[in-house]
Amino acid sequence: MVSKQIHITEPLLKVGCTLGEGPLYDQSTSTLHFVDIDEKKVYHLNVTTNVLSVDKYDESITCLSLRRDGRGLACTTAAGYALLEASQIKYLSQPIPSDQLPYVRFNDGACDSKGRYFAGTLYSKDRNIPGRLWRYDPADESCAVVDDGPFTDSNGIGWSLDGKTMYFVDSLVNYIFAYDYEDGVISNRRVFIDALAQGQPMYSFPDGLCIDSEGGIWSARWGGSRIVRYTKEGVEDLEIHFPKVLNVTACCFGGPNDDQLYVTTAHCGAVGGDPSRQASYPDSGHLFVVDLAGQYTGGVWRHTFGA
Repeated sequence: MVSKQIHITEPLLKVGCTLGEGPLYDQSTSTLHFVDIDEKKVYHLNVTTNVLSVDKYDESITCLSLRRDGRGLACTTAAGYALLEASQIKYLSQPIPSDQLPYVRFNDGACDSKGRYFAGTLYSKDRNIPGRLWRYDPADESCAVVDDGPFTDSNGIGWSLDGKTMYFVDSLVNYIFAYDYEDGVISNRRVFIDALAQGQPMYSFPDGLCIDSEGGIWSARWGGSRIVRYTKEGVEDLEIHFPKVLNVTACCFGGPNDDQLYVTTAHCGAVGGDPSRQASYPDSGHLFVVDLAGQYTGGVWRHTFGA
């Protein structure tokens, strides 16, 4: 039984995303960036002024990374790795074979301490194309598969505070994996968190994650109306419930003191879901914030892109 629960009933902003994902906070500009994958939008919220702006693209942006020296944003699109410059997509690599592109896409990702961008792809059950884990290294502009999986829906990626462990979510099998990590090389993949074995409900799945200053992992639960915190040992100790949301997709810490947890969500009809459930979960698709002042602060679990 989880010892602590928090209930959040009102959104910060009623943005109405179809598939809100990928929150990323920039401390230097007090800006929260996040995406709506299905609507091909990138949102930018100044959390000090509450001013929201949005960029619309011709392709889906699936996750974001800050670039070094305040030079803007890098991203993955459905097709590959890119920079976002003047509201345009500038591709660095499009590694998915052309015959697979109609059926699979990149999803979530993050950069290591050397600026290498790891990201996973979704699988195609109908075409028997597995999800894979990729790495783009801006130092030599190389892009390679680092784990052939097979994975289902590749999702949240991040590093332990000492940088020696990389975490990676495979959503539909309900696992958070851990790898040994050293200088861009992953090894010894193992199940770190088996969410169903720890009592999470069937038909809910781990989505995006973030890590706090104690090394705790915060895991958004698609279809579960919640975020679950696990200790650095992998034991569940906190749940944040969003009773008017079905699909909680991702979270990150931010704010002036790095103690506000920003949370993205998705419409009930997203990714082949049942849109009629939106009546029961009317805030699915909106942006939330959880005030954790005096309780938790964010850790350094992802880094800036090295180009």
